[in-house]
Amino acid sequence: MTYETVFILTPVLSDAQMKEAVEKFTKVLTDNGASIVNSEEWGLRKLAYPIQKKSTGFYTLVEFEAEPTVIRKLETAFRRDERVIRFLTFRQDKYAAEYAAKRRARRGAQAKTEPQTVENKED
Repeated sequence: MTYETVFILTPVLSDAQMKEAVEKFTKVLTDNGASIVNSEEWGLRKLAYPIQKKSTGFYTLVEFEAEPTVIRKLETAFRRDERVIRFLTFRQDKYAAEYAAKRRARRGAQAKTEPQTVENKED
């Protein structure tokens, strides 16, 4: 079955700490037999409402294929980690899976067509 999880990490983390936390959760998935389909780091974003007196957080999306028993282990890891502010995991139906595939393809096409600009700064 295909699942999608979005989790929000506390904004006080450095980039290295944030990446380490994301790797920790993807490792929980892969260690339990899940295969990662897609992973996106959405970066620091404003929250809709304050959570734990914080108004921003690092958003991360992970799409994966796994057995339903893996979800409990993943959510236990989320609850045990103090860096996680919120998380949501849900099973994709066929329409959500189709949409996610189209979104990934569109994102990949945009990355290929956008010109790479290099700014030369001369002082």
